[in-house]
Amino acid sequence: MWDNIRVAITLMFQWQSVLAMTIGVAVGICIGALPGLSATMGVALVIPLTFAMPPEVGLLLIAGIYNGAIYGGSITALLIRVPGTPASCATIFDGYPMTQKGQANVALEVAISSSVFGGVISALALLFIAPPLAEFSLAFGPPEYFWLAVFGLTIIVSLASESMVKGLLSGCLGLFVGMIGQDPVTARVRFTFGIPDLLGGVELVTMLIGLFSIPQALAMLENKLQSLTLDMANDVEQEKSPPMFHLFGELWRTYVRSSIIGTVIGVIPGAGANIASYIGYSEARRNSKNPELFGTGIPEGVAASEAANNAVTGGSLIPLLTLGIPGNAVSAIVLGGLMIHGLTVGPQLFTDNADIVYTFMLGMLFTNLIMLFFGYYGARVFVNVIRIPNNVLAPLVIVLSVIGAFAIRNSMFDVGIMLFFGLVGYLMEKFAYPLAPAVLAVILGPMAESNLRRTMLMGRGSIRPLFTRPICWVLIVLTVVSLAIPFMRRFKKGKGREGSLAN
Repeated sequence: MWDNIRVAITLMFQWQSVLAMTIGVAVGICIGALPGLSATMGVALVIPLTFAMPPEVGLLLIAGIYNGAIYGGSITALLIRVPGTPASCATIFDGYPMTQKGQANVALEVAISSSVFGGVISALALLFIAPPLAEFSLAFGPPEYFWLAVFGLTIIVSLASESMVKGLLSGCLGLFVGMIGQDPVTARVRFTFGIPDLLGGVELVTMLIGLFSIPQALAMLENKLQSLTLDMANDVEQEKSPPMFHLFGELWRTYVRSSIIGTVIGVIPGAGANIASYIGYSEARRNSKNPELFGTGIPEGVAASEAANNAVTGGSLIPLLTLGIPGNAVSAIVLGGLMIHGLTVGPQLFTDNADIVYTFMLGMLFTNLIMLFFGYYGARVFVNVIRIPNNVLAPLVIVLSVIGAFAIRNSMFDVGIMLFFGLVGYLMEKFAYPLAPAVLAVILGPMAESNLRRTMLMGRGSIRPLFTRPICWVLIVLTVVSLAIPFMRRFKKGKGREGSLAN
C-alpha cells in the first residue's frame, strides 16, 4: 500500500493535477452556494469534460467539485438563511442566528474548519480502513434501513422544542408530501390529484428551496429584516477574522463525533449528507450540557452539521471503490466517470489500477486542504452578502430560487411547486410551526415506508425480521434513548420549577 501511496503522491502533485483540484474546489464551492445546484449536479456536469483528461486528473477534478459543493451550501445557509444544498439545511438552525448576532465571521470559520475536519477524517477512512467499512455496509438490509429511518425521525422530538404538537404536525405534513407519487412496491399512483408531473413525487431540492428561500425573501420585502441586516453588517465590519480552528479546543468532541457519524452514514448505501447533518446535529444536542441553547446561534450547532455532512464524501466512496456499490447519487455518477476511463470498480481496481485509485483517494484528502484555504481567506468576501440592501437581495434570492428550481428538471412545474412550498413555509413561520421536522420527514418517510414493505415481503407478511437482527437491536436502543432523553429533560425542568415555586 505504501508503494502505491508514494506513486500516487507523485501523480497528485503534477501541475495539471494541482490545477484540476484547485479549479474543482473553487467551482464546487460556487455550485454549492447557488440554491438548486447540488454536488450531484456539479459532478454530473463535469463528467463530460474529463473525457480528454488523463484518468487521475479527471478524478481529481471530480474530487474537488464533490468536496467544494458540500461545503459551499453552508455559505448562503449561514449568511442569508438559504441552504445552497439539502446537506446544509441543519446548518441554518444555529448558523443564521449567529449571523444575526453579528458573528458571521465566526460562523464561517467554524463551518470551514468543521467541514475540512469531517472531510479529512472520511478521506483517511477511505484510504486506510475501506474494506472493513465496506463489509459493514453489506450488513444493512431493509430491516436495518427501516430502523435507521425511524431513528432519524426521532430527531423531530428534539427539533420541536417550542411546541411538541406543532413539531409533530409539521412532521406529519412532511410524511404526507413524501407519500405523493407512486407506491414504492406496487407502483400504484397516490395523492397526485391527476397531475402527471407528480407521478415521480415532489422533488426534494425544489421543496427545500421553497421552504427556506421564499419565506426569507418575503420577510426581507416586508422590511422586517432591514434594520437587523444593517446592524449585522455593522457588527461584521467591526468583527475581526478569528484564527483558524480557534474553537477546536472547545468543540473537538463535536468535530470527532459528527465526523464519525457522517463517515458511517456515508458508507451505508442510500443514506446521504442531508441525513448525516440532521443526525450529527441531533447527537450534538443530545450530548450537550446546554441543549436549550441549540437553535439560538451557537458554534457547536454549526460544527455538528458541517462536520457530519462533509464526512459523507469519503464514506460514500468506500462501498463504491471496494465493492462497486455507490453510496449515494454522487458516487453513482463517479462510477460512470470511472467506467468512462476504462476502470472497473471492485477489489480488482486496487490491483489493476492502484496508482489511479490511490491518487483519487489522496485527492479526496488534499482537496479538503485546498478548500480550507478558499473557505478561510474567502470569508471576508462572503460576508459582503449581508451588506446588500434588502430591496436588492430579496428579489435576487427569488430569481436564484426560480432558476435553481427550473434547472433541476428543466420544468416550470417545479417552479410552481417551489413557489407553493414557499407560501406554505411563509405561513408556517408566521404561525410558529418549525420547518425542520417537515423536511426531515420528507427525507426519511419514504425510506422508512419502502423498507418496511420490503421487510414484510422478506417475512411473508410478518414484521419478525425487524427484531431478529443484531444491528436492528442497536438501532432500536438508539431510537428509544433518542426519544426518552428530551422527555426526561423536560420532566427534570418541570420538577425544578416546582421546587423553586415551593421555596
